[in-house]
Amino acid sequence: MVIESSSIPSLALIIMDTSVKSNIATFISHMHICNKPISKSLHHMVHITSTEAELFAIRCSINQAMNHNDTLKIIVVTDSIHAAKKIFNPSSHPYQVHFATILNELRIFFLHHQDNSIEFWECPSHCN
Repeated sequence: MVIESSSIPSLALIIMDTSVKSNIATFISHMHICNKPISKSLHHMVHITSTEAELFAIRCSINQAMNHNDTLKIIVVTDSIHAAKKIFNPSSHPYQVHFATILNELRIFFLHHQDNSIEFWECPSHCN
């Protein structure tokens, strides 16, 4: 995936994983953008659910990709696609704060250029 995307300068590829053990969530992401070093982010959070951790990870990843002005497409690879689907569900749910923040960041991203897009790809934990 990285090899194929390495020739597309406007693509930000983000591969992330989140786990929760003993009330401590750990989120790690790697972002690849053409002709730039791969960046790694690591965060720890306490007293948070796995879905909240995933939404936080998605939010941070989108924000990090948006910091590169030439990014037109973001691909987020996650083992928790159910959390990503919550972003686009307008019904009431306990994660609305994350939902609103992520959608606001995406609104800014999509207003920046008409060709901007985002995709979420699922990669189950056993394929990491």
